[in-house]
Amino acid sequence: MILEVAVLDVKATMEKEFEASFFQAQNIISSMKGYISHQLHKCIESNSRYILLVNWETLEDHVDGFRNSSEYQQWKKLLHHFYEPFPEVEHYQYIAGNPS
Repeated sequence: MILEVAVLDVKATMEKEFEASFFQAQNIISSMKGYISHQLHKCIESNSRYILLVNWETLEDHVDGFRNSSEYQQWKKLLHHFYEPFPEVEHYQYIAGNPS
């Protein structure tokens, strides 16, 4: 399993619009091949910062499958205009601990 981590800095005053768009967009990502689960968290200290965590079966399911799909174009249209700056996405492998 691969964990995708994205820190999302949303333009100030657009938080509610972003959250509403994300509620739509999550249906897109959850329908993709290799998708396992996701979580969106809002930062307590910085009102316009979020972290998106997505579990994928493989790195290829995210990078090649999702990002090269027509569904990704819809995801981009719903969400990408909210970010400033555009988020850096990283991928992680599980090493140790309690995953639940």
